[in-house]
Amino acid sequence: MDDENALKYWRDAGHVARRTLEAMKEKIVPGATFHEIIEAAERFIHRHGGKPAFPGTIAVNDMAAHFTTDHNISPVQEWDGDMTLSKGDCVKIDYGVHIKGHIGDNALTIEVGNSNNHTDQIKAAKEARDAAVEMMHPGTPWYKVGAAAAQPSLDAGFQPIRNLCGHQLKPWELHAGVSVPSYACGPDNRGFKGVVEEGSVYAIEPFNTTGKSGMIKNLGDSNSSNIYRLTGITTSRKARAKGQLKPLGAQLARNLEERYSTLPFAERWAFPMLEKPFPESDEASRQSKWNALIKKLISIRFLETYHVLSCADGGNICQFEHTVFVTDGGPEILTVE
Repeated sequence: MDDENALKYWRDAGHVARRTLEAMKEKIVPGATFHEIIEAAERFIHRHGGKPAFPGTIAVNDMAAHFTTDHNISPVQEWDGDMTLSKGDCVKIDYGVHIKGHIGDNALTIEVGNSNNHTDQIKAAKEARDAAVEMMHPGTPWYKVGAAAAQPSLDAGFQPIRNLCGHQLKPWELHAGVSVPSYACGPDNRGFKGVVEEGSVYAIEPFNTTGKSGMIKNLGDSNSSNIYRLTGITTSRKARAKGQLKPLGAQLARNLEERYSTLPFAERWAFPMLEKPFPESDEASRQSKWNALIKKLISIRFLETYHVLSCADGGNICQFEHTVFVTDGGPEILTVE
C-alpha cells in the first residue's frame, strides 16, 4: 500500500471499530435486547467519525453470524430463542466501520453475567485469532495460517468451524476474493492456495464450537439476516434501459447505489425510502410494496441477501476477529484501541 492517506483511513476505521466493540461490551447484560445493542453500536460509529461497513450484528449461543434486526424487530427465523439476553448466554458481536470505503472489521465473544459457563471456549477462540494473526507474514502459505488458528481450539477440546472463513479487504469490498482458513485445511486444498501478501489487509476471524461437526448451516429464508448487498452485476441504469424496472423500482435502486455502494446494508436502513413516494400508505401497504420491489431487485441480480448462520449440530459457537495490514515485517493489527 503506497498511499499514506489510504493507510490512515484503514487505521482510523480500525480504531473506531475497536472502540465500538469495547463500548458495546458494557451493554451485554441480562435483559438487553438485540435491537438496542445493534442500534447503540451503529450510533456510536456515526458519533465517532465512521460509517457502518455493514449492519451491526449479534449472534447468541448456537447462532454464528449474519443477523441484524429489521424495522419491525422480527424474531430470528427458525432459531429457538427470543431476542433478549439472559444470564449465561454466549454472545458474539461483530462490527465493521468504513472511512471513505476503507474497512475495519472486528468481533468478540462475551458471556452474559460472567457465569463462567463458556470461559474455556471463549479463551480458546481468542487464542485462535491471535495465533492466526501471528502467522500473517508475507509469503506464509494459507494452510499454515489455518493450522495455527485451529490448534488452540483443538487443544481445548473444541472444533474449529470449517465453512466460515476470514477474508481479504479492499476499499469498498468487504469480501475481496481471498479467503482465510481457520482450520487445518492442508497444503493441497484448492480453496486456500497462495500465500499472505505484503501490503494487503485481511480480516482474521476464527470460530469454534462445542458441536462435533465443525460446520455451520443456514437458518430461515435466504433473507433471514435482514442484510442486503448490491451485486455489481447490473446497475439501476442498465436495468431501466432493459425494461427490467419501472420508474419506482429504478429510483429505489439508484438510492441504494448512492447510499451504500457495494457494502452490505440493513433492511431497516432502507425501508424508510418508501415513506416519500407513499406518504399516505399504511404499514401493511408499504411492507407489501417493499417485498415486491426487493423480490424484483433480487430476481434481476441487482441485490443479493444473506442467511442467518448457526451451528449445524446445535453446538455453542465463539468467535474473535481482528483486521490486520501485512507489512514487510509482519502483521499490523488495525483494530486496536
